[in-house]
Amino acid sequence: MEAAWRTVGDALRAQAARLGDAPYLWSDRERLTFAEMDARSDSAASGLAAAGVRLGDRVAVISGNRIEMAELFFACAKLGAAFVPLNVFLKGEFLRYQLRDSQASTLVTDAAGIGAVGPLVPELPDLVRAVTLDDGTIDGLDTTTYAEVASAEPDPPGVDLSPESVLSILYTSGTTGMPKGCMLPHGWYLTGSTVSSRMVEYRDDDVVLTCLPLFHAWAQGTLMGTLVHGLQAIVDPVFSVGNLRERFVETGASVFLGVGMMGMALLATPPGDLDRAGRLRVALMIPFAVEDQRRFEERFGARVLSQLYGQTETGAIAYSALSEGVDPASVGRPAPYLDVRVVDDEDREVGAGETGEIVVRPKLANSIYLGYWGKPDATLEAWRNLWHHTGDLGRMSEDGVLTFVDRKKDALRRRGENVSSMELERAIVAHPKVAEAAVLAVPSAVTEDDIKACLVLEPAAELSPGELFAYLKDTLPYFAIPRYVELLAELPKTATLRVMKHLLRERGVTEDTWDLEALGFSVRPDERRSTP
Repeated sequence: MEAAWRTVGDALRAQAARLGDAPYLWSDRERLTFAEMDARSDSAASGLAAAGVRLGDRVAVISGNRIEMAELFFACAKLGAAFVPLNVFLKGEFLRYQLRDSQASTLVTDAAGIGAVGPLVPELPDLVRAVTLDDGTIDGLDTTTYAEVASAEPDPPGVDLSPESVLSILYTSGTTGMPKGCMLPHGWYLTGSTVSSRMVEYRDDDVVLTCLPLFHAWAQGTLMGTLVHGLQAIVDPVFSVGNLRERFVETGASVFLGVGMMGMALLATPPGDLDRAGRLRVALMIPFAVEDQRRFEERFGARVLSQLYGQTETGAIAYSALSEGVDPASVGRPAPYLDVRVVDDEDREVGAGETGEIVVRPKLANSIYLGYWGKPDATLEAWRNLWHHTGDLGRMSEDGVLTFVDRKKDALRRRGENVSSMELERAIVAHPKVAEAAVLAVPSAVTEDDIKACLVLEPAAELSPGELFAYLKDTLPYFAIPRYVELLAELPKTATLRVMKHLLRERGVTEDTWDLEALGFSVRPDERRSTP
């Protein structure tokens, strides 16, 4: 990273001047050079300013992967507005909460988002304008099109920004409460952009492909890593295991960034001539079992990296470089710009090999989050004793290698997404026949978690699997729909009426548990979002 790059806008302008017409970003049918991205994000910043967006305003974005998402990211970086990308699968209360909590005054949305947000507008007093990427309007909001915004002269207003200026607010699922918005400064993005190069050991001719959604920090990290290192990024709209090998060949991708489930899906396909037809040399996929890493490498001829641990708040906490060769079951060594320790419940550092909570603090200013938006108490709690508490358990070896052990908090992760148990329980209990709900993670045969919901029904109520699934499908994002459901007479509770989830975990998947997938109830990829 150049010392002169104090902000993300500085980095883009500098690389546009240096690399000009070199290819930078390919998404769907559009391809932009470094110079084109710089000019188009200047126009988008000017257009947003003309529409009323000011320094410090929150700009919420609901969109799948498309070139406009990247333009908006850089436009907000130049304008000094906070980029607030929301998970495109949110709906109902999940979506209303994040829009209201962020106090976004501007919404940029695609067609599916128009339909999801429309009914919520009366409950969003801060939201005053909408910019639509596709056809449609939202009643109650001053609406314009992105085409009009992006047609402005590329002359954004001058604003005074620094590495500690907030670039984005990214929501991370609450584990003991509602989701929290992490305030990420420019320094977080510029520092974090070095991680992928250290892990993957980028080469000058690398082409980086990802299918990860741009509302996630990792995909935004792909934009930043390739920007800083002057490489081309391919951001595909969706993950399709059926044509991913063809995309490797078509794009000339040498690096693939994804999640473990993508690698498992590739391994499940029949072997073919395309397995080694491309340039792929390394795939960064997390989590991915050690044995599956070996199978992937033997079949596709590409090294697998799965040694990475981090959070939205901190970026990468620990990782291993391609050539480093540490224990593949570990998550590598702490990032050089972070101080990482493992502590007991009283924040005393534990000995080598002992299990404790992973805590973090920065060695470099503005390299981690600035706090949780609008939640000073939660920020203070996470930062007690001047260390960010991850809520995760780990072990540190004598030679400084970190191993992730388990989640300390009551969190769930399914299909690449974090799910707040409290938020999910509230949504399920809104069903008129459900009196109480407790959700928990159960082991998955693939990777990450499957979700089980233990329900207590209202007196005399009857509920069928089909009726429940229809409600869940209409109410929840696809990744939060429980696979398993068990009806109980009561939930085990303490004297203070806290549900004892450890007892429910011990029950596991019982003979009386519904397996909704086995019963034929599932959401196909083409049903994940519906366009009005």
